[in-house]
Amino acid sequence: MQQQHSPRTWSEGRLVSRLAARAARALRASAKVVASSFAAESERWALWLSVFLGAGVAIYFALPSEPPPWLGAAGLVVVAAGAVVFRRAAHVAIVTGALGALILGFVVVQWRTARVAEPILAERLGPVEVVGRVTAVESLGDAARVILDELEIAQLEDGETPKTVRIRLGGRQPPLAAGMRIRVLAVLSPPSAPAAPGAFDFQRRSFFNGLGAYGFSMGSARLEDAVSSDGLRLKLARLRQTVSSRVSAALDGPQGAIAAALMTGMRGAIPAPLMAAIRGSGIAHLLAISGLHIGLVAGILFFGIRAGLALIPRLALRQPIKKWAAGAAIAGAFAYTVCAGATVPTQRAFLMIGLVLVGVLLDRRGLTMRLVAWASAVILIFRPESLLGASFQLSFVAVVALIAVYEAIRARRTFMDRGTSSWGRRAMLYLGGVALTTIVAGAATAPFALFHFNRLAAYGLAANLVAVPITALWVMPWAVAAYALMPFGLEAAALAPMGWGITIIIDVAETVAGWPGAVALLPAMPTWGLGVIAFGGLWLCLWWTRWRLLGAPVIALGLASVMLARPPDVLVDADGNLMAVRSADGRLTVSSTRSARFVRDVWTRRSGQEELALAWPAPGTSADGRLRCDSLGCVYRSHARTVALVRRAQALIEDCWVADVVVSVVPVRAACPSARVVVDRFDLWRYGAHAIWLGEGDASNIRVESVNRGRGDRPWVLRPR
Repeated sequence: MQQQHSPRTWSEGRLVSRLAARAARALRASAKVVASSFAAESERWALWLSVFLGAGVAIYFALPSEPPPWLGAAGLVVVAAGAVVFRRAAHVAIVTGALGALILGFVVVQWRTARVAEPILAERLGPVEVVGRVTAVESLGDAARVILDELEIAQLEDGETPKTVRIRLGGRQPPLAAGMRIRVLAVLSPPSAPAAPGAFDFQRRSFFNGLGAYGFSMGSARLEDAVSSDGLRLKLARLRQTVSSRVSAALDGPQGAIAAALMTGMRGAIPAPLMAAIRGSGIAHLLAISGLHIGLVAGILFFGIRAGLALIPRLALRQPIKKWAAGAAIAGAFAYTVCAGATVPTQRAFLMIGLVLVGVLLDRRGLTMRLVAWASAVILIFRPESLLGASFQLSFVAVVALIAVYEAIRARRTFMDRGTSSWGRRAMLYLGGVALTTIVAGAATAPFALFHFNRLAAYGLAANLVAVPITALWVMPWAVAAYALMPFGLEAAALAPMGWGITIIIDVAETVAGWPGAVALLPAMPTWGLGVIAFGGLWLCLWWTRWRLLGAPVIALGLASVMLARPPDVLVDADGNLMAVRSADGRLTVSSTRSARFVRDVWTRRSGQEELALAWPAPGTSADGRLRCDSLGCVYRSHARTVALVRRAQALIEDCWVADVVVSVVPVRAACPSARVVVDRFDLWRYGAHAIWLGEGDASNIRVESVNRGRGDRPWVLRPR
């Protein structure tokens, strides 16, 4: 029997067909627009290779366990084979190039991890006698910090002895220099784990820096041998120490400490209150030697030497003095980079400026955004772990954003010709450039500063409008002069006027940091939010045509993660010495205001609050009624949940029958019938600090995170014996 179709069925079928056809046409049109936009950006494709290189590094660090050592190499072989087989297909070449860069990033970080692996101290040790060679010395004002290698540590076998340790020397100590062999009684500890899930991983940084233990001395160090002259590294360390000492001797107080920081990168002697003011005013970047400083040194040398040679007609008319000046500027910038410690920002700055000056030698002009991509690729290949550090991220984000903005300005020809401007107009243009640079760099780095430090400087523009010109036009030229006069013992003649400029910078920092609301504190941003912001920012800056504007909503989505993130309701540190709960006004209250100060400060900062509330009542009930304590522990109630915070085993008899969550600093050896979540002393011992979120509704809304579970089974994660 033939099936009958109603007119309504036919009309619905036609409507569905039309909608499907329109959707298909829209999809084809969108694909065509994307393809044409991508093709129009062919000159910018190469910039993304360093992005994929970094993505490969990020994938490695995101893995929950250490991958097989052959995995990355096998991936490169597969991609290379695919590139050979499909070498005539242009679109395949693009895909294999991107995949090759991604897997290369994975391979280099695997190789780096295997190369730097050294023994790490497993547990606290000491007081114990430590004998080692000094490789670096840094003054801390009333103390000193040394790094030792070639170690002999009592109670440790050769296979257990770390390669290097860092020890803080307090009290009166003999004059120390790199190369000396010393003997000191010290208390050593392993690198500390993160204070909370998602916090800074000091163990990972120590692993890649080759530091296997940290400690402090008990008494004075004794000299074992004279200074060794072996090794370029020791000679450079002694040079940095000598420069820092001579600067501090010529300039007293904070001015000398800041001058030493600008000339050697050693900032340990800067008083803590002054450093807090510098950060709060938004000018801390002036002390982090990077593009500004390397560029100023190279520029001063280039233009100064070229101007000096131009005064000699015989040379100016017959010799390439411009190239001579460029070569001298490269040498001077390299020397300054080494003397400043060759940190990631200084490496990036030297690579970029060095390539520009090489272009002068070869009569070629460098492409600025490609310089950034080239510099980032070099650093990621040799130091891939730097991708996760604030130094790398803040440095490259600021430079990429600035170059993108100035490229757009240059393309629209809105910049005035400075050659025909009066001195007044040049000064206004310079100040306008400083203001624009501050705004762009500040906006670009703000999410990254928020992620790493949970703080934003509200008046950074005002401080930078004064501090940056003084640094560029007065302080750094005198620093170069001090370097030039130092071999003759005349550096004091240049350091004195340098100190005048530094005094103004200090006054600006302290004044601006004292303004109401100078520093805004915000809760910690989730890692995925920072990743989304980074991708959106790269999309906005690296492309050239209009489709780059699609990066703006991506950035907005990443910024929204700050509002979506909620600080934990309960925190407990790995040793069980400190606990914290969230009060009704959103502030943390802690079990002790004396113990675990560092952990407490990290918790407070990541919660976005400037000061801690009062400590827990002992015994009694908190003002908001959420927390009730007695001699055995506390009970915390929030979001219709009951959390037992147990100090003594006797409290478990009752708490295990009434609490939804039990957090105990003593072992829980029996079942807790009412508890959906139990965190006891063994969990803290195995997995480190814990954070707990209490949600509304059923028990599935109770979320628990721990430090070691989040980091996975990696070489830098210390496991308890």
